[in-house]
Amino acid sequence: MSLVSVNASTRRTLRRRARPALLAFTLAVALGCEKVTEPLSASGLIVVQGNRQSAAAGTMLPTPIVVRVRATDGSPVEGVPVSFSVLVGNGTVTPATAMSDANGEVQTRWMLGGNQDAHELLTSVPGVDPVTITATGIIPTDLIVAQGNNQTAKAGAALPVQIVLRIVGANNTPIPGIAVTLAVTSGGGSLNPASATTNTAGEITFRWTLGNQPGLQNVQATALNLAPIILSATGT
Repeated sequence: MSLVSVNASTRRTLRRRARPALLAFTLAVALGCEKVTEPLSASGLIVVQGNRQSAAAGTMLPTPIVVRVRATDGSPVEGVPVSFSVLVGNGTVTPATAMSDANGEVQTRWMLGGNQDAHELLTSVPGVDPVTITATGIIPTDLIVAQGNNQTAKAGAALPVQIVLRIVGANNTPIPGIAVTLAVTSGGGSLNPASATTNTAGEITFRWTLGNQPGLQNVQATALNLAPIILSATGT
């Protein structure tokens, strides 16, 4: 075998052996140069919806509270614990703590405390300035007759129409969860029930059975520190 042919064969062998090493080197360089993405960290907290609402004191705000966790560049940050705590108004929130979703958002429902007008909710994330959310509770101002006053019925019989009373606040907003007490003040008779708590419409309903004596008969209704009202009926 000639020297030239031996050298050519050797070169081919060396090239075959070098290819895997070159490939491994190229791959190592590529991996080493690959950019590693750092996970986003929370740097800010904003209110998306639900701030400055109003509702009857003691009820749920109509719109859920939604806040968003953001990174320095404004991008949403997922998987961050967000806490809610009532500062003013003795209300409750559900949930009180939750993890931010893929949009960096957390949602909660806020139940206002009863008989309070000012309400504040603190929203916080570790390492980030907290945000305060406010709401206004509409408190009771009036106890009114919605139905059934000044009826006439046979003495000793129930009035044909049930009595409906309503408690309202500003802008005629119905106030639920308020206890109303009833008492016959003249004419005898009975009430069923003699006390009740206002429903979601701010109302209570009761049946009035007149006393046995004909003539004018009266019932008084009271609630909280509101002005009491007198209802009248006539027995025949």
